[in-house]
Amino acid sequence: MDIQQHFPVGIIGSGAMGSGIAQVAATAGHPVIIYDTNPAALEKCRGSLAATLQKLQEKGKLPDAQAVIGRLSFASDMNAFAACGLVIEAIVERLEVKKSVFTTLEQVVAPDCILASNTSSLSIASIASACTRADRVLGIHFFNPAPLMALVEVIPAVQTAPGLPDQVKQLMQQWGKAPVIAKDTPGFIVNRVARPFYGEALRIYEEGIADMATIDWAMTALAGFKMGPFTLMDYIGHDVNYVVTETVFQSFFCDPRYKPSFSQKRLLEAGWLGRKSGRGFYSYAEGSAMPEPVKDEAAGRAIWERILFMLINEAVDALQWQIASAEDIELAMTKGVNYPKGLLQWCNELGSGYVLAGLDSLYEVYHEDRYRASALLRRMGVAQKEFPL
Repeated sequence: MDIQQHFPVGIIGSGAMGSGIAQVAATAGHPVIIYDTNPAALEKCRGSLAATLQKLQEKGKLPDAQAVIGRLSFASDMNAFAACGLVIEAIVERLEVKKSVFTTLEQVVAPDCILASNTSSLSIASIASACTRADRVLGIHFFNPAPLMALVEVIPAVQTAPGLPDQVKQLMQQWGKAPVIAKDTPGFIVNRVARPFYGEALRIYEEGIADMATIDWAMTALAGFKMGPFTLMDYIGHDVNYVVTETVFQSFFCDPRYKPSFSQKRLLEAGWLGRKSGRGFYSYAEGSAMPEPVKDEAAGRAIWERILFMLINEAVDALQWQIASAEDIELAMTKGVNYPKGLLQWCNELGSGYVLAGLDSLYEVYHEDRYRASALLRRMGVAQKEFPL
């Protein structure tokens, strides 16, 4: 792959993620082939992309929509990828389906074509194992909506050729993205580190310490997050958010830090998926009023600190296990999930000793492994040290 050239890019899947990635690649100057086995889905993708690009031109955010539209083509035969330099798969999160697609894909592309999965939580090594040339396979995880979200996680498998992740990172920078390199572990950076934002909020709610509206208020009005955990889970959809939580939990050999919540599972079972279904933790039916929070600042601080301590512990643990560099962990959490600041920076500001004491006090109450402090946080906290950033 010559990153100086606008080689053809293939996209497998014409859903929201696939069409979003296609828009990014075509806007960056690449001819893009979008493949789907469903002709109706392809036509829907064609129409929505054309409409989106026209709107961007009208708003002055794109100089020539027709030029970008002209780079897009649509195919129901994978042989259309024969000349591609990069193919990105963005289909259902089922390992066996992805492996089958990669086995077929490898037979039609050139020997030097890079094969990538947009998976958010599945093993890249497992996906790569479906290919004879597994050294050219890696993860390129975009965040939804791909045209707007800057972060891209680049995930090499154990089989990936040395140097390829850095090459892809440079390409993503050319596409106007903020790429980070993450180890091939469950959830990579964002979906691993962010789990307590949902999980600990659910725990606080299930224990009756505070209601959903109060927890959301504490996290937004006091801690500065753009969206509270219950509002965000409803926005993402429980069919997505719960499934990622369950996948990460099982992939980490049922580590209690990632334990799913029955409250969220019951919503999924009831079909109350959040905004998309009109009801989740909150009701979105016409005329529904959002519940009012209890605006007690002392209680609110206890809520947001508890959730934040758990988030910081995850970020520190990811650093300890060399999942990514400190710089990439900070970039991932600010660009990928729009946190007010990097979690390691936040730890430095609060004091590593203060965060450690907060986690230890939770452990003393619960005696659950869920609240164990990362060994690196303990070392830094005992020595009252800051993380070098």
